[in-house]
Amino acid sequence: MTAPQDLPVTAGALRAAGYEPRDVKSEIRANLLRVLEAGGDPWPGIVGFERTVVPQLERALLAGHDIVLLGERGQGKTRLLRTLIGLLDEWTPVIAGTELGEHPLDPISPLGKRLAAELGDDLPVTWRHRSERYAEKLATPDTSVGDLIGDVDPVRVAEGRSLGDPETIHFGLVPRAHRGIVAVNELPDLAERIQVALLNVMEERDIQVRGYTLRLPLDVLLVATANPEDYTNRGRIITPLKDRFGAEIRTHYPLSVEAEVALVRQEANLVAEVGDPLIEALARFVRQLRESPAIDQRSGVSARFAVAAAETVAAAALRRSALTGERPAVARPIDLESVPAVLRGKLEFESGEEGREQEHLTHLLRRAFAETARGRLGGLNLRPLVEALGDGNLVTTGERVAGSEMLSALPELPILHEVAARLGVAATDPPPRIASAVEFALESLYLARQVAKDSDDGTAVYGP
Repeated sequence: MTAPQDLPVTAGALRAAGYEPRDVKSEIRANLLRVLEAGGDPWPGIVGFERTVVPQLERALLAGHDIVLLGERGQGKTRLLRTLIGLLDEWTPVIAGTELGEHPLDPISPLGKRLAAELGDDLPVTWRHRSERYAEKLATPDTSVGDLIGDVDPVRVAEGRSLGDPETIHFGLVPRAHRGIVAVNELPDLAERIQVALLNVMEERDIQVRGYTLRLPLDVLLVATANPEDYTNRGRIITPLKDRFGAEIRTHYPLSVEAEVALVRQEANLVAEVGDPLIEALARFVRQLRESPAIDQRSGVSARFAVAAAETVAAAALRRSALTGERPAVARPIDLESVPAVLRGKLEFESGEEGREQEHLTHLLRRAFAETARGRLGGLNLRPLVEALGDGNLVTTGERVAGSEMLSALPELPILHEVAARLGVAATDPPPRIASAVEFALESLYLARQVAKDSDDGTAVYGP
């Protein structure tokens, strides 16, 4: 990204323009307050945390605390941390040619101080975009102190510099994020001896590299994510490091069906139309999974499961559209049957449930659909539809059955227009959308045991 042309390009011009150094936590605090006072949303794209996690996070940032987010997989921890970028100034001045992003009026490294002393007001300035001030590291057992803090650079030593020269140090991720944000994902996965290396960074704000005690007053906001310690057996956050985090915030899965639906709508890349009733059924399905004793709840049921389920349903609809040549591609209830088989591997089942996984998922999906149908079609008298099936009007649906073909099996019934209206489908909509609404009603009648359904090889026939 290119910085605006009217920004100062030397330290003297920067000083004359009134740019005063300020630490990153003060910068974030000022920008957060400005957004809140203006009634804006500092957390775009974050769903379901408005009254729980977000207030805690805002208080921690206003207090200037380093933060660790605790929660099971797929709760949006990393997504939340990445939104912190929006609270940084869009452009910030740095000394040109240095590694650490130092402020031209407040250098901290030996090289930065030497350049400032030699060049004075002519010290060249470049401008760094806020997206470059966020550094993220996925903690892995093979992460070294050199990766995070730094190490001696043998190339610089080979060039003739003394081992005692601080400029032989190749700085790691944390010093390079000076005046920015460092995010460590899955912090307990760091070996405990590596976590120790972060202690001085967080408290004394200096670094030590292979015997060097190089005093660098680092200015970083350190944020991290972790699974609850009672879940993971891979490691733990050592007590001294945990003590240095000013705030420990617990995240959670969406607390309501509406939040789950909003999350799926926001995150899913749907290649075909998937109506709100089917998205709601999937949201209820995920919530059923999170309450099921057959599922290992210590592992959790990620929000990514609901997103992947919606994408799978959309893909099934697109495949049917390609096979039948009917447009647009619109998902129908039968497409939900593709979810358990495809996504079973994303779940951890309790021991003793081997061999029954498919049965559990199918049962919970049907229960979720029935709950959705009761909410969407409650109060409608679907008896005329039952009687139409009883008169021999069998309705066939499946992965190779077009919506128009399905509708042609039924006579004109006023109740079908009422069903469509309840499900957000207009009478003038194309047949695939109307067929989706009709099949929704038929499936609800089947689950209520008012009609029969024979399924075989991707095809289902509704009858009396």
